[in-house]
Amino acid sequence: MERFLGVYWEYLYALMRIFVGLVFSCNGARKLFGVFGGLDGAGAVAQFPAQYWFAGVIEFFGGVLVAIGLFTGYAAFIVSGEMAVAYFQNHFPKGFWPIMNTGERAVFYCFTFLFISSRGAVRWGLDNFFNSRGKM
Repeated sequence: MERFLGVYWEYLYALMRIFVGLVFSCNGARKLFGVFGGLDGAGAVAQFPAQYWFAGVIEFFGGVLVAIGLFTGYAAFIVSGEMAVAYFQNHFPKGFWPIMNTGERAVFYCFTFLFISSRGAVRWGLDNFFNSRGKM
């Protein structure tokens, strides 16, 4: 299977980057704009300067930047750090193991975005478009 799909790794990675970024940005949209049920399920939104508001900004704009492939490495690294903070602030005090402290999503996003930060946009990203224009 690796030999068959391995030749398509750049396209599969790009699809993963786009969809993870878009799904992640929905978390920020929920916090900032009250869509998808809002904070409390009634459409409430985070208020500036609360930490939840800053998390919403990082999640929404970071997810969008990763999805469109603009400043991908930087955005993914910041989002990865935000998810690490979220894990250690909200989940770790309830116990070490993510499966027992409901921190699986935070850990998943943290390491997925850390991986994305190491690779950049690769394909189908605006980073590549602007880099190719600068070389002409």
